[in-house]
Parts: sequence; structure tokens; C-alpha cells
Amino acid sequence: MPKLNRNVIEAAIVGFEHQKTEIDSQIAELRSMLTGSTPTAAAPEAPATKRKKFSAAARRKMALAQKARWAKIRGESEPAAPAPAKAPKPKRKLSAAGRAAIIAATKKMWARRRAAAKAAAKKTAPARKKAVKKTAAKKATAKKTASTAEVPAQ
Repeated sequence: MPKLNRNVIEAAIVGFEHQKTEIDSQIAELRSMLTGSTPTAAAPEAPATKRKKFSAAARRKMALAQKARWAKIRGESEPAAPAPAKAPKPKRKLSAAGRAAIIAATKKMWARRRAAAKAAAKKTAPARKKAVKKTAAKKATAKKTASTAEVPAQ
């Protein structure tokens, strides 16, 4: 059987009371059928009052008190008052000189990268042959064809 704590027991009581009111109403209906009179509802118990809503500060105080009780039960020393919250560090700002130094370093880095990319492009490009004058090439081919045409085939 699971451990029964106060909350579980209270929930069980509420559940059983609800079942009890339903059973009482059903009994009243059956009795009215026997006597032939109209059913009278069983007198319900006084309605439970709504739980009071606590503020956040009150809930915080209750939580701290509960923690202190548990610490006392465990044998721990009671915690001191909660430490005050540290003020957040002020936001850091970049000076104009620092910003200028960063910009200069970035420009220098990109210039190096562009130069390296340009050098790599030159190395990977195929070497171009020098253009031979077309007129000289035409004359050379014309001489070859002319000399082969003059010699008769035997």
C-alpha cells in the first residue's frame, strides 16, 4: 500500500463524500418510487468554502517556512536570510578606438584573402600560348600544299 500523506487522505475523503451524496440521492429516488411521492433530494452538507488565493509574497514566505521546517527535521542548520540578489553587471560598451581597430583589422584580413584568391586563380589558369601570326602560318601551309601538288604520283 502506498504511503498515505495528508493530501492523499483529504482527497480520498472528498471523493467518498461525493459518492455518498450520489448514493443518498439514488436512495431517495428509490424510496419515492415505493411510496409514490415525489423524490426529495437528500439534504446536502454545507458546501465547502473556496480556498483563499494567496499572493506571490505570501506563497514565497510559506515556501521558505516549509523549507526551514524540513531543514530542522533533517537536522540541518537553518538557512540564513536569503542572500540579496546581485546587481547585474553594466553592459559593456565598445570605444571608438576599439571599433576603428576592429574595422582596420577586418579590412586588412579581407585584402589578404582577396590577394591569395587572385594568386591562386593565376596559378590554376592554363598557360596561354603566344599567338602566331596567321599570315605566316598560312604561307607555311600554302608552300607545303604547293610542293606536294607539283610532284606527280608514280
